[in-house]
This record gives sequence, structure tokens and C-alpha cells, in this order.
Amino acid sequence: MVAAASMWYFYTITTEPWSHVMQAAAIVLLLLFFTLPAGAQTMPAEVGEADRQAIRMVIEDQLGAFQRDDAAAAFAQASPSIQAMFQTPDRFMDMVRGGYRPVYRPRRVEFRDIIDLDGVPTQRVFIIGPDGAPVMALYPMEQQADGVWKIGGCYLVPAADGLA
Repeated sequence: MVAAASMWYFYTITTEPWSHVMQAAAIVLLLLFFTLPAGAQTMPAEVGEADRQAIRMVIEDQLGAFQRDDAAAAFAQASPSIQAMFQTPDRFMDMVRGGYRPVYRPRRVEFRDIIDLDGVPTQRVFIIGPDGAPVMALYPMEQQADGVWKIGGCYLVPAADGLA
């Protein structure tokens, strides 16, 4: 399962000046990804119902922005570290279009539980992609100083069926 996973914020090697930053960030995220499943647990009670709803809304807003091809609105839901990595809404949207079709054009979206991955609240979202393939999207969330939740990444893991 882990070996077949693809990273959401992994960007291909390019000749653009910022590509070295992207490559380094992708390596760090890849290493983080391989440690995530080992620490997965049910989310502790600190994430209350209001936070659960806020987390869901942020992800729904980003998925809706992808459907409308609204790069600025999708980028606005990403954490400051993700925004710094991609620098512009257009670069962010290009990455999503190029490598993450299931979240860019999902056929079906089902929100599942929030789990704790090494201390990070992570929303599990079951998605049927445009090709009909099921994936589980793992969204690590980051709460900002003002209490607002932002998406800290997304990892796509193949799912056998709707029961994943």
C-alpha cells in the first residue's frame, strides 16, 4: 500500500530555478510519507466537532475550487508552507492538474474519520477519480495562530473499494 502511494505535493523535475526547492521539499515529504502509516491512530478528543466541521469545509472548499479551475481559491486553502513551496496559485494548480487527477476531478468524494498521524490531525477522504480508480486521500491539517485550519499536504493511497 505504501509503496504504491503517490504524493500530492510531489512535483516533477524541471529546469526552472525554483525546481531545486521543489525537489528538496518533495524528498522531505516523501520521507515523511513513509513514516505516516506507522503512527496512525484515532484522533484524540482535542479535535472537537467544530474543528472537524472546519477541517471538512476547508477541504470541500479546495475541491470545489479545483472543479471551477479557481487556482487562487484552491491555493488559499493550502498552508503557508505549501504556498511558499509553490509560490503562485498557477504553479500550484499546474501541479494538481498534472499529477493529482483524483482530487482535481473526482467522480465521488466521501469524508471518513480524522486520524492522528504522528501528532497531526489528518482527514481521510475516499475519492473515486475520473478514471474510476478509488483512492484514499490523507489530508494533514495545520491550525494557524488565528485558529483557521489549512491543508498541509495530501497523500493519495490506492484503495481497494469504498470500504477502505
